[in-house]
Amino acid sequence: QLPTGLYKKVLVILHDSILPYMNEPTLMMDFLTVAYGIGGAISLLALNGLFILIHQHNLEYPDFYKKLYNLLDPSIYHVKYRARFFHLTDLFLSSSHLPAYLVAAFIKRLSRLALTAPPEALLMIIPFICNLFRRHPACRVLVHRPGGPADMSEDPYVMEEEEPSKSRALESSLWEIQSLQNHYHPDVAKAAAVLNQSLSEMEDDISGLLELSAYELFDKEVKKKAVDVPLEFEQVRGLFGKKNDIFAEHFSLD
Repeated sequence: QLPTGLYKKVLVILHDSILPYMNEPTLMMDFLTVAYGIGGAISLLALNGLFILIHQHNLEYPDFYKKLYNLLDPSIYHVKYRARFFHLTDLFLSSSHLPAYLVAAFIKRLSRLALTAPPEALLMIIPFICNLFRRHPACRVLVHRPGGPADMSEDPYVMEEEEPSKSRALESSLWEIQSLQNHYHPDVAKAAAVLNQSLSEMEDDISGLLELSAYELFDKEVKKKAVDVPLEFEQVRGLFGKKNDIFAEHFSLD
């Protein structure tokens, strides 16, 4: 058992400073699988090493997607390693051989968690979800279900279910993204409105959005050029600008 701080320090550098220099990287399988099962930030950091073992050394991990699904909680949009996590999750969900129920469960869980996410995370996660729809057309029933949320007395999706196959995500609809179309931030509302139209075949590049911060978002808004909006239809006359203003008889704005 390692202290939490040491676990993090090791896992941060494991994928590029340790595994490439080992004669048998597969010796790290047990260490990484145990770290992946701990939860929280340690599990997020273990993903990098696991990805290398799965991708390059044929590691078989039957419950991998189940555990990845259960890593999705409200804190995922706020953690320090958010960019790394979503970059790897994007890679793991890129295969066209994944079953529709699994991808639908990820889409639905990410959408539900998006209801409480900050704007900078939403501007990344909405294109992320759109890319999943492009790769897995069978999941588009979540958007184009006849009647949509209006015909549902309640959402059949079971958020608390740990097994993606039993979450009933494919029976649901994406009312969460529809709610985000009324978001207070105009860029988020605009991004969410994309699902009202037919999606292009070209995937969105989310690499530049993974590390988007609240500071960058605020800085962008501050630097926007304001458009002058006419607030008066009549030219100002007198001190208070009213018609037949008694002050205009005695005072001048010159």
